[in-house]
Amino acid sequence: MTEGFTLWFTGLSGAGKTTIAEIVRPELERRGRKVEWLDGDEVREHLSKGLGFSKEDRDANIDRIGWVASKLTRHGAAVIVSAISPYIDARDQARAMVEEHGTFVEVFVDASVEECARRDVKGLYEKAFRGEIKEFTGVSDPYEAPANPEISIESEHEEPQESAVRIVELLEVRGLIPAAVAA
Repeated sequence: MTEGFTLWFTGLSGAGKTTIAEIVRPELERRGRKVEWLDGDEVREHLSKGLGFSKEDRDANIDRIGWVASKLTRHGAAVIVSAISPYIDARDQARAMVEEHGTFVEVFVDASVEECARRDVKGLYEKAFRGEIKEFTGVSDPYEAPANPEISIESEHEEPQESAVRIVELLEVRGLIPAAVAA
């Protein structure tokens, strides 16, 4: 059986996690991997419905995502997680669960609050700046950046396609996906 792995995208809302993951996913599939994607918004709707945005609820949400990712990893899937996951301890707990069964690759998608607010089509940052949304990560609630992610992406200075190529190359180097075959 092929070794499973989890590619865990973390960063502020609007940093580019989902955009980059949407480019990486089909490339992993072209390389023969079965891919499962756990998107933070979808998980909150289906698996974590009813949880709020307190630290305890956010940690519970990440714990659930980590648990599911670990089970999928155990069965050889290439798991993509795109979730803000603002707290180091919760991400470390998810890493520990996944690493019981495979490889955990943390992808820090870094962008300033100002850039994320500029990209925000839902107007959430604007509401958070006005105090209408409480406990908003990066504005009124902290985001704890990873100290040693496997890869850092500065999405303000790099196009999503460039970021995706760097991630895929890292997965190749680590032996998690085969090298691309020249056409």
